[in-house]
Amino acid sequence: MNMKSFFRSTLPWLLTALLAVALVVLTLSRKESPKGGARTAAAPASPDASRLTPPAKRILYWVDPMVAGYKSDKPGKSPFMDMDLVPVYEDGSNGETKEHAASGYVPVTVSTDRQQAIGVRLGKAEIRDLTKTIRTVGRVTFDETLSHQIHAKFEGYVERLYVDFTGKPVRKGQPLLSIYSPELLATEQEYLLAFRARRQFQGSSNPDLARGGVDLLESARQRLLLWDISPGQIAELERSGKPEKALTLYSPVDGFVMSKNAVQGARVMPADTLFEIAGIRDVWVQADIYESEAPFVALKQTARMSLSYFPGRVWTGKVAFIAPVLDEKTRTVKVRIEFQNPDGALKPEMYADVTLEKPLGRVLTVPDGAVLSTGTRAIVFVAKGEGRFEPRVVQAGAKVDGYYEIRGGIAAGDEVVTQANFLIDSESRLKAALAGMSAPAAGVSPTAKETPHAPASSAEAPQGAKAEHQH
Repeated sequence: MNMKSFFRSTLPWLLTALLAVALVVLTLSRKESPKGGARTAAAPASPDASRLTPPAKRILYWVDPMVAGYKSDKPGKSPFMDMDLVPVYEDGSNGETKEHAASGYVPVTVSTDRQQAIGVRLGKAEIRDLTKTIRTVGRVTFDETLSHQIHAKFEGYVERLYVDFTGKPVRKGQPLLSIYSPELLATEQEYLLAFRARRQFQGSSNPDLARGGVDLLESARQRLLLWDISPGQIAELERSGKPEKALTLYSPVDGFVMSKNAVQGARVMPADTLFEIAGIRDVWVQADIYESEAPFVALKQTARMSLSYFPGRVWTGKVAFIAPVLDEKTRTVKVRIEFQNPDGALKPEMYADVTLEKPLGRVLTVPDGAVLSTGTRAIVFVAKGEGRFEPRVVQAGAKVDGYYEIRGGIAAGDEVVTQANFLIDSESRLKAALAGMSAPAAGVSPTAKETPHAPASSAEAPQGAKAEHQH
């Protein structure tokens, strides 16, 4: 009984003394730590070293980005899922690199087993030759520079038709029709009189008379030329010495008669269109180019054309015209391409497949599946090894044959995710959002040490994991 009374009276004092000693030791150790740190920081290698070396950021605690509210005072694995805890620094950041960093994203770690389960595939950023290929449909039309209208520049009557139906092929210099014109006949007679007068007065001793005969002949000759009487026909008139009752009009080009308004015996006026003739030795092809592809089309650019009913045959032409305005309904630009058609195989109103190519040179590329477009930026996930994937903002250029041109953000040789990157993207954005909810304001430290805790659902977590993180 005496011993029990002794312990009852002495034990509280012993425990109090032990706690006091422990408190003193803890206080002294905290005071010595800053001094030691101060001595270490006070002896840099050189005066410039302290300015060049950035101060180390202090880690406040570690969080599980997938479990809101969970905090731990030491690194390790999450007790809720197979991923590393993320450090939170005193400036509120989570350690993500700033260069080409994607705001709203954080790096994620995915185990090998999980990568296989979700179908992750990797590809490399490589330098390769890219050529932008534009494929479209074109419509064959007439070359407007080879189209001609036939008019009589004097009043008369159709004496004879040599081309009597629409669509008839004609050659350059082929007769089309002959026209009787009283006015033309009178002008021819005047020309013959002037021609005879010039020969008569040519040897006259009076220079004014000789010059008058020449002027009169030249005036009559100009009237005939203005009526499209050829120099050959005038020479024939001089040789024969007889006026022609009917004048014959000839085709100025090779082509086809597209329109015939002349009728045998009909009266014609200078304003009447007698024939329309279109040549097809060269043709135009009108192609529609989408506005997104218009920057890759330029004047004199080479184009290739093929028709399904001419297998194996390819025509090569040049871009001759690019419309200055866009079609508001189809959102396309009209492009005119010129092709030679010596054998007449290309006929107006045919449809053809047109291909234009624009070399882009040797550029950095990634498979097109690696680029995720958010509407305002392009994101790729770079594999950093050991299952870690880092989001990067890249400058994406043209998309060509299954590849994107990359103008900045990654380097040649980087491995990027090409499949299942949507799942990695979702996890990265979710972790970033939850980490942002858990992080303190920049430069503000917690006022009191928080005991790490888990949400109510953490009751299902292993007991060993809870014990590890509750210190």
